[in-house]
Amino acid sequence: MTDRTAAIAAYWDAAAATFDDEPDHGLRAGRTRAAWVRRLETWIPPGPSDILDIGCGTGSLALLLATAGHRVTGFDLAPAMVERAHAKLASAGLEGRFLSGDAMAPPTGDERFDVALSRHLLWTLPDPEAALRAWVSRLRPGGRLVLVEGRWRESGRSGEPYVAGADTLPWNGGIGAEDLAAAVRPLVARLRVEPLDGDADGDLWGRGVDDERYALIAEV
Repeated sequence: MTDRTAAIAAYWDAAAATFDDEPDHGLRAGRTRAAWVRRLETWIPPGPSDILDIGCGTGSLALLLATAGHRVTGFDLAPAMVERAHAKLASAGLEGRFLSGDAMAPPTGDERFDVALSRHLLWTLPDPEAALRAWVSRLRPGGRLVLVEGRWRESGRSGEPYVAGADTLPWNGGIGAEDLAAAVRPLVARLRVEPLDGDADGDLWGRGVDDERYALIAEV
C-alpha cells in the first residue's frame, strides 16, 4: 500500500462513524431510501444478480440490493467502512459478503459478476481509467457497469481537507458526464447517462443540489 493509499484509507476510516449522517449515505429517511430503490430497480437487471459493490462504504446500497434479492459482494479500502457494512446487513438478517480492498484491484480474484456498481468513488483514485478497465474485466458477458458520479463543488468531508496531494488526482473534484462517457465508451458495447441533479430527483440526496450528478449505465 502506498503512502497516499494508506492516507486515503485512514481518512475514510475516520469518516465511518458519522458517514451515515449524510442523507444520501445513510438513506435513513423513507423518501430518500425509496428514491434509491426506484433508481436501482431501473439500473440493475431483475434478480437475483451477482453484484460487485465497489467502494461500498457502510453498505447502504448493498442493503437495498440484498433486500431486493440480489447477491452482493462489497468491498472498501477502509476497514471501518467494511465492518459497518457487514453489521448493517447482519442486523437486517440479510446475507452479504464484505471485503477490504483497493478499487484499483478488486479483491475478488477471477470471480465474475452480473453488475459492477460504484458511487462517488472515481474522483478519489490515482488512475481512474485503469480502475474502469479492471471493473469491466470483472463482468460476465452481457454484464452491466453502473456508475453514480458527478462534478462536485466539495470533495471529501464537509469542513475537512482531503488527503495531502489530492489536487494531483486526475479526477479530483469529480468528472462530468461527457468526459466519463468518453472514457467508458471504448470499454463497453453501449451506454446511457441519466441526469440526477434536477429538482425531480431531489429526494435522492435528501436536499437540493447545485452541482452535476448523474448515473452512467453501460453494458459489455
